[in-house]
Amino acid sequence: MKDLTTGKEGKLILQFALPMLAGNVFQQLYNVVDSIVVGRAIGKEALAAVGANFPFIFALISFVVGITIGSTVIISQYYGARKMDMVKKTIDTIYIFLFVASIVVTTLGILFADDIFRLIRLPADVLPSAVSYFKIYATGFFFFFGFQGTSSIMRGLGDSKTPFYFLAFSTLINIVLDLVFVLAFRWGIKGVAFATVVSQALAFFAIIIYMNRYHSFLDFRPLKMKFDTGIFKKSLKIGLPTGFQQTFVSLGFLALYRIVNMFGTSTIAAYSIAIRIGSFASMPAMNFSAALSTFVGQNLGANKIERISRGLGATLLMSNFVALVTGFIAIIFAGPLMAVFTKDAQVIEIGRQYLLIVPFFYMVFATMFTINGVMRGAGDTLIPMIITIISLWIVRIPVSYYLSLHMGTRGIWWGIPIAWFVGIILAFSYYKTGRWKKKGIVRHKQVQ
Repeated sequence: MKDLTTGKEGKLILQFALPMLAGNVFQQLYNVVDSIVVGRAIGKEALAAVGANFPFIFALISFVVGITIGSTVIISQYYGARKMDMVKKTIDTIYIFLFVASIVVTTLGILFADDIFRLIRLPADVLPSAVSYFKIYATGFFFFFGFQGTSSIMRGLGDSKTPFYFLAFSTLINIVLDLVFVLAFRWGIKGVAFATVVSQALAFFAIIIYMNRYHSFLDFRPLKMKFDTGIFKKSLKIGLPTGFQQTFVSLGFLALYRIVNMFGTSTIAAYSIAIRIGSFASMPAMNFSAALSTFVGQNLGANKIERISRGLGATLLMSNFVALVTGFIAIIFAGPLMAVFTKDAQVIEIGRQYLLIVPFFYMVFATMFTINGVMRGAGDTLIPMIITIISLWIVRIPVSYYLSLHMGTRGIWWGIPIAWFVGIILAFSYYKTGRWKKKGIVRHKQVQ
């Protein structure tokens, strides 16, 4: 476990973020291989089907993930205050909540999958594959929530390395199974879904075995866990805004896909590839933000407010550097990057247009997300939720729709950076008020 309340702020945050960054490189590597296998071995319809599943799956898991983030904030603050008994109670409560949530989410997803895909007007040549993929994928939600919950707990305690090792293990297994199930067994899109479920299950069981053997404090014994209502209420207070925020984001993605779907299968496939490539810029920003949130939580819990602004400054430099580099690569190699995933000339051209617009503004996204990380770490999650709703629902979706009527697909892409600019203005304005400093759950005699 890592104490983030002493030492050089930038160095601590970088050391904490690096395993998460490496983990996401592995995860994005899987996503890339997955898309290449689907796009080249099965076809653009299958690629569009997998891409269309992303916003639906995100919509189902986002609320639960948001509540889990609230619990992680509580863990980091209790750990910073060295209240270990409360840390353990919070961990037990998280696991019980995730177990129940996985059952609910799986059931709802399977029941309404077909209706949701029809609601967003998924083309008829894509719909059957999308539904088939999802119903298999949904059987792995229990393992997904279990692994993500355990990883979040460890990061809240300052350990970002262990989740990385098991994420890397899961990713490599997923890649191998993708190749075996699709290329050798010829299971098509169902093979891709089965590969994901199996790899998630193996990762979850592996990290639990490791945790029980080497970290007795985090002992995972379901029959001995106790649900603490008081802690869960605190988790809801912090996590509900984040949960709603994640839900609004996921619904926003569904709405955006509805706009994209109007332009046909080639545009859906191109957008699916482009956001895969874009994830190499967005995920590092999210990782630095998550690292900063844990840093803020521990230092707020330890009443070391003066370290937070220095941590933010260092994180902004690091996240913007990565955004600059990845954006430059995406712009320069837009065409060749698209061609790696598909042979379809129309798909390549539509995706190239995306990559010649959005990557110019990756630094705006990185800055916005990093600033919001301070508020989340402090437990002030309501304001980031409001900012997200405004930038996504009031700006991005209406602007993308309006511009698409006059500029085609390019108009959809221009709506993205416009919304980011609105988000960064709102986030920075609230950060400067300093009100987030008073949102910590650990009370001290004086909060500056």
